[in-house]
Amino acid sequence: MATSIFFFVLLFTTVLSRTTPDNASRTKILDVSSSIQKTYNPFSLDSSLNSLKHEENQISSSLLSFQLHSRVAVRGTSHKDYNSLMLARLERDSARAKSLQTRVDLVVQGIGKSDLKPMETEFREIQAEEIEGPIISGTSQGSGEYFSRIGIGHPPSQVYMVLDTGSDVNWVQCSPCADCYQQADPIFEPASSSTFSPLTCETQQCKSLDVSECRNDTCLYEVSYGDGSYTVGDFVTESITFAGSSSVENVAIGCGHNNEGLFVGAAGLLGLGGGALSFPSQINASSFSYCLVDRDSDSTSTLEFGGATPPNAVTAPIIKNSKLDTFYYVDLTGISVAGNMLSVNPSDFEIADNGDGGVIVDSGTAVTRLKTDVYNTLRDEFVKGTRHLPSTNGVALFDTCYDLKSMKSVEVPTVSFHFSNGNELALSAKNYLIPVDSSSTFCFAFAPSSSLSIIGNVQQQGTRVSFDLVNSLIGFSSNQC
Repeated sequence: MATSIFFFVLLFTTVLSRTTPDNASRTKILDVSSSIQKTYNPFSLDSSLNSLKHEENQISSSLLSFQLHSRVAVRGTSHKDYNSLMLARLERDSARAKSLQTRVDLVVQGIGKSDLKPMETEFREIQAEEIEGPIISGTSQGSGEYFSRIGIGHPPSQVYMVLDTGSDVNWVQCSPCADCYQQADPIFEPASSSTFSPLTCETQQCKSLDVSECRNDTCLYEVSYGDGSYTVGDFVTESITFAGSSSVENVAIGCGHNNEGLFVGAAGLLGLGGGALSFPSQINASSFSYCLVDRDSDSTSTLEFGGATPPNAVTAPIIKNSKLDTFYYVDLTGISVAGNMLSVNPSDFEIADNGDGGVIVDSGTAVTRLKTDVYNTLRDEFVKGTRHLPSTNGVALFDTCYDLKSMKSVEVPTVSFHFSNGNELALSAKNYLIPVDSSSTFCFAFAPSSSLSIIGNVQQQGTRVSFDLVNSLIGFSSNQC
């Protein structure tokens, strides 16, 4: 009898040792208490910017490295509670996703550079009375969730710039302003910079613009976004200075005199896309990486150029869209929930011959978008694994939400991305089940899309994302901020 009991215990222990790792990979633990506590952070941060600016000016950074800050760390918040803050974020995010989809739609429709026309009301002579016009408050359109402090010109004028992997053209608001929105720092004054140099119309930089106009042999640019926002002005070269003393000369950048509806608080945008005019392309970067810190904290991380992908990174192939070179498309082939691959059509992740579809990694979009059929399948499979959790009404674009009151932690199915090279990226629970208020309402942070799929920054938070431009690989390294 004792022998039988010993054999049973041995057998049970052996089976347990084989199944426990597998079960652990099928579920994740969400720390509900910690997530809720973080919802109070945005309302306790110093919104004056003074301490943040002073701290960063003391940083001695290595060559080609920027400090990264979340939106609330730079701007603070005027919202009364976390729910209203989240609703504003989701509204900005919808505008952002629409903007990217519009860009793809233009490609699908065959509208190229020769078909685009500048806005007649914006490419105009700036009259004296316009220069005297007020600096208007920006709207809440555009995402702009992560900022870096960058020096423009020589001597460098320190300003906050939005980081955007979905854009190529770098630009900054410039004096004189015909129409500028409110920003945290003084408007850049070209006359005060010894390195400011207008580009002529025959330069390659000017010819690389989607929309440009020639006036008195100087190049004018326009960048318009799908939500109706735009920036218009002179296309010039300037020096860009990093947090330390390192600088890059002759970077093509827009000097915007007419700017509407974008990136409240920031002076402009640093384009990190794959096109010829993006910052990485202009400095011939072999690689760059960023780590997006928690959006509700004042923690900082870095945007770095030239470093190697961490050895523990989950890598995925970057694939080209022959119709559009700005976006970083990743070769996603499947998604699993609790270790079970979703039954979806592989073509739902592929780039069509006309440039439509595909999956991009984007720093500016918050919530990951998937084609509607894929999203529905993912959501339904996730709901099956969370039947033990009390559900509640949807919030904004989220249709799958839970009431986790009185719960300190919960177990939820693991959500993983699978790539064509066989690698799997298992997301942390906090990257796909997120609080939308301080009352323990959590929502599944995915949303449907008509065609373009986007891996957004909610799913990237706490992960160093590396772009190996030589070997066409994107790397994801958890806890490498």
